[in-house]
Amino acid sequence: MDERYDPKKIESRWQRTWEEEKSFQVAEDPSRPKYYLLEMFPYPSGQIHMGHVRNYSIGDVIARYKRMRGYNVLHPMGWDAFGLPAENAAIERGVHPAKWTLENIAYMRDQLKKMGFSYDWRREFATCDEGYYRWEQLFFIEMLRRGLAYKKLSTVNWCERCQTVLANEQVEGGRCWRCEEEVGMRELEQWFFRITAYAEELLHDLDRLTGWPEKVLIMQRNWIGKSVGAEIFFPFVGRAGGLTVFTTRQDTVYGATFVSLAVEHPLAVELAWGTAQEKVVRDFVDRIKKINQARRATEEVEKEGVFTGSYCVNPFTREKIPIYLANFVLMEYGTGAVMAVPAHDQRDFEFARKYRLPIRVVIQPPGQTVKSDHMTEAYVDEGTMAESGPFSGLPSAAGKEKIAAYLEEKGWGKKDIRYRLRDWGISRQRYWGAPIPILYCGPCGMVPVPESDLPVVLPTDVEFTGEGGSPLARLPEFYLTQCPNCGGPARRETDTMDTFVESSWYFARYACPDEDRQPLDKSRVAYWLPVDQYIGGIEHAVLHLLYARFFTKVLRDLGWLEVSEPFTNLLTQGMVIKDGAKMSKSKGNVVDPDFLIERYGADTARLFTLFAAPPEKDLDWSDQGVEGAHRFIGRLWRFVAQHHEALLRVPSDLDPKALPADLSGLRRQVHRTIKKVTDDIEERFHFNTAIAAVMELFNAVSLAARVENPPVALIRGGLETIVMLLYPFVPHLASELWERLGNRDGLDAIPWPKYSPEALQEQELLIVVQVDGRVRGKIVVPADAGAGLIEAEALAHPKIRSFLHGKSVQRVIQVPRRLVNIVVEG
Repeated sequence: MDERYDPKKIESRWQRTWEEEKSFQVAEDPSRPKYYLLEMFPYPSGQIHMGHVRNYSIGDVIARYKRMRGYNVLHPMGWDAFGLPAENAAIERGVHPAKWTLENIAYMRDQLKKMGFSYDWRREFATCDEGYYRWEQLFFIEMLRRGLAYKKLSTVNWCERCQTVLANEQVEGGRCWRCEEEVGMRELEQWFFRITAYAEELLHDLDRLTGWPEKVLIMQRNWIGKSVGAEIFFPFVGRAGGLTVFTTRQDTVYGATFVSLAVEHPLAVELAWGTAQEKVVRDFVDRIKKINQARRATEEVEKEGVFTGSYCVNPFTREKIPIYLANFVLMEYGTGAVMAVPAHDQRDFEFARKYRLPIRVVIQPPGQTVKSDHMTEAYVDEGTMAESGPFSGLPSAAGKEKIAAYLEEKGWGKKDIRYRLRDWGISRQRYWGAPIPILYCGPCGMVPVPESDLPVVLPTDVEFTGEGGSPLARLPEFYLTQCPNCGGPARRETDTMDTFVESSWYFARYACPDEDRQPLDKSRVAYWLPVDQYIGGIEHAVLHLLYARFFTKVLRDLGWLEVSEPFTNLLTQGMVIKDGAKMSKSKGNVVDPDFLIERYGADTARLFTLFAAPPEKDLDWSDQGVEGAHRFIGRLWRFVAQHHEALLRVPSDLDPKALPADLSGLRRQVHRTIKKVTDDIEERFHFNTAIAAVMELFNAVSLAARVENPPVALIRGGLETIVMLLYPFVPHLASELWERLGNRDGLDAIPWPKYSPEALQEQELLIVVQVDGRVRGKIVVPADAGAGLIEAEALAHPKIRSFLHGKSVQRVIQVPRRLVNIVVEG
């Protein structure tokens, strides 16, 4: 056996073997427990990066481990292929998005195969495939029939650079999630999915997701944003009607001294008609509407507003109070109208101070009396109601209930529940996406494309000029068509669907990617779903993960799925950091996986990313760490090569009947390592400590090989254990060494090693002996020795007796199984 480790030769050989033997192809097998392992599929941007390597290496460890534990493992891979980068590349480089995407997929697929990931490649698909998005179009039509898809004029987030609408979840800190351009606002006719119809279920079912990180659950709870409160009607002064506000602090209603409206409120301009404020109001509305709503809602933005010239009445105080427009009030939350209580809301406090509006304290802190003219900030906590008529003296919590009941009794309002969650805007004014299957006919109106005519195919003969909007709107061959109802001329919808629609159900399609008569084969989907372990970045907590949960519930209600949640367990891996920052081309700190594979081999890349940090933590890149991983692989290879002939002459034996005392610990360490690695993978995904334990075992086996008359059978058993335990981490090396050790069956066919509880029991204990706190010797006693025997052995030890000569023992203190301290009298 050559002592030189050649990763290129070894890795290409085993990748070829796995492909030829179809090692990772699976089918439904009710006689075996199933395990569906899935990493978030990549966007085909051109090449994989170290974040991909880490993510997919984590998944591959779990997949290979579960196969060895007897599970029927589904581990698929595909491509999230629609999206803006392909279209931008077409504009910048003159390459069609389809060509750019497919070339990238081919290159990245080759990279993934070189990493040795155990995917069932038969199940591969790209979301830009007609055979995929045709079913997405069918789901759209079924949702339209159920009232879960609808179109309306809406103020939307608009990215000027990307020339498209963004969902609220795609606006991060007022900027586009994709290009980081500042986002503005526009009014457009848009298609929406009614995710709010599932708000309560989405919130309630978070309690079922015990295998998800608490951080993600908190983020989703906050995004859904359930608020329990009340609606209150404030009648206008001098005109019919009034404003309905929603508040969670109805206990502060006696402190409402003005009402604030969002500039998008339908009455925002109308309330100023015929008043001296009309022009000022129009100018304010026009200016604020252009500012992104997420930016307006931040604490840092200066609070500003304008008086509408109109008043309403606080129904509780009967006072006439002014109606203002305010830049921080959003139409999307509540009713777009807010009862302003400056003493008990910080934004209202700042606004009232700026515009010299009354501040009235109606909630007093426990044991204190606050006066408005002494306030430097709002008191926002609960307390005792004051200056609140018959409700004065009530605690806030009781006051909320009493006020809500009084509202209903008087007909001024009612208890209500509101959600921060808004419906999902899915219209995109771009080309590279799934066409929305809708036609517009003069006589018939809006008409869904007949199911028999699906898919509405995205045309390829499109010219990319860089002009604004979708090129589909400039392609008569696409948008001019015939109405299926009346036969007259009709026009196709030219918006495409948000790419997050594709990623909201792909995991179900992996169960049956060859199904061409319907979207999902219910029997196969019922066998595989839900996904047992999902792996991806936490940046998707309120985008993809929320949408996927919603879509799963919709498909359940449409009769396509039986499950209500898509992912039983979720692991959010950390980022790969280099030079103090996340790896990115713009920062110039990228490490090319191809370079690592070429120089060190895929197993080294895998081992380093798995050993350097626990999966959920950020990984700090270290060139020395990569070298260290490579050295360990080389040491293991050379050890087997140097002892190859001797190892082949004996069978492995992990439990020899007789071992010298100095080697009995090796047998115990083998079994202890099996237990440690099993626990670390099974319970915690602490791959770094699992690998460290295997390295320690290898060191112990190496030492055992150096003694006179080494226990070759035990060494071989220890080596085979090391190879089996390393297989999920470095599968090429492990497979090669397993074969070199004379084993015929591949490691995927070998059960995961089991530890012996009996072997974990120590037969002897090494006890440290101190005299007055100083170590003076050590004794060896049977593992079942009692305190009396241990004390007697310690006192009888010749070296200890020399320290006790002429002294009186006062007491003996024991730390069980570890230490004896003998306290003597001077």
